[in-house]
Amino acid sequence: MEGAPPQHENHIPPPGYDPTSVERWATEKDKRPGRTAFQRDRARILHSAALRRLAGKTQVVTPGGTGAAWDPSPRTRLTHSLECAQVGRELGAALGCDPDLVEAACLSHDLGHPPFGHNGEQALNEFAEDCGGFEGNAQSLRLLTRIEPKRFTPEGSVGLNLTRAALDAATKYPWPRGAHPTDPASPKFGVYEDDRPVFDWARKDAPGTRICFEAQVMDWSDDVAYSVHDVEDGLHAGHIDPNCLHAKPERQAVFEVAIGRYVPADTDPAELAAALDRLLDEEWWPHGYDGTAVAQARLKDATSQLIGRFCLAAEGATREAYGGGRLTRYGAELVVPRETRMECAVLKAVADRYVMQRAEQARLRADQRVVVAELAEALTARAPDGLDPQFRALFDRAPDDRARKRVIVDQIASLTDASARSLHVRLTGHL
Repeated sequence: MEGAPPQHENHIPPPGYDPTSVERWATEKDKRPGRTAFQRDRARILHSAALRRLAGKTQVVTPGGTGAAWDPSPRTRLTHSLECAQVGRELGAALGCDPDLVEAACLSHDLGHPPFGHNGEQALNEFAEDCGGFEGNAQSLRLLTRIEPKRFTPEGSVGLNLTRAALDAATKYPWPRGAHPTDPASPKFGVYEDDRPVFDWARKDAPGTRICFEAQVMDWSDDVAYSVHDVEDGLHAGHIDPNCLHAKPERQAVFEVAIGRYVPADTDPAELAAALDRLLDEEWWPHGYDGTAVAQARLKDATSQLIGRFCLAAEGATREAYGGGRLTRYGAELVVPRETRMECAVLKAVADRYVMQRAEQARLRADQRVVVAELAEALTARAPDGLDPQFRALFDRAPDDRARKRVIVDQIASLTDASARSLHVRLTGHL
């Protein structure tokens, strides 16, 4: 990746974007003239193996897990990413962003998630502590620019070779480990030291750690999609009883979760109560669910209403602040009213309280951490045995133990839930 500086690609940028936004790290010709650079970015992500693998990575409700008899197929990381992309594409277009660019960012935002979601992410971070840690967003950038095989230069793989604007739009946390602009202790970061050259190139002329507008649209679309759909999946699975949200002890438990994870610690519970009551007072709110066709239709209408509510609130507030016209790159900040953020946070807390905090989920997470830890230990002892051909070659070329450990991390992160368990059994003999 440290070859000659990239040159301008012979593309006219879409309206609202300058020529540098459509540059690629490695210059290449378009096979089919007429497409925009951002259409090519979107197509590359849609056709990537990394996106397909998200079908085997759990979102919240585990496929095949226990639940109500009417439990349909729950969402995976793939279906979540597709839904996030639809939300982001429409919201971005309404605000003047290039819709293909925003959709590309939404499709790629979870590509770096390892097996078992955030639980696997924590276990991998512990294993990778001495080689730069692990963070799903930094792994997404690594995958887009290095791991996913699409384009090669004499220096090696350049991943999907996306445009500068696409990489920037997919970067939710544009800073390295320990450099969070307001909280140095935050575990969130967007780039490993190994990947700084392409990160710095993608962030050329960016104002400090400011997040570009398209990434802000992607981030809010992610929040909207998973807050609404996690509750929908919880209702389908029989884990959430809407009537509980009227009981004072249950409400207090939900608000405690929200304050502990999703809103500032000094948030007044009364503000959260008001947010929840606004939702409960809507005529479309699902006050019961029995799995019948009518109930399914009502629930689907509620999810549509919530998504529209959250997106229209952000669109309206942003337009009020910035007026009409195209809002792109660093020309604006996405404005989401506080009341809307509180409503979204309450939904996240409801799913957290009734789905993620179930006793069987705690046991499952403990088992998943053991699988990741033992798999990492076994690969460390036996590599290159156990590595896919792509990672075996990288392991053999790695210059030192730190680099070899990073290859093992990349291998584990690329696995689905099922393939992680299968490899774990093969290498350890443990079921």
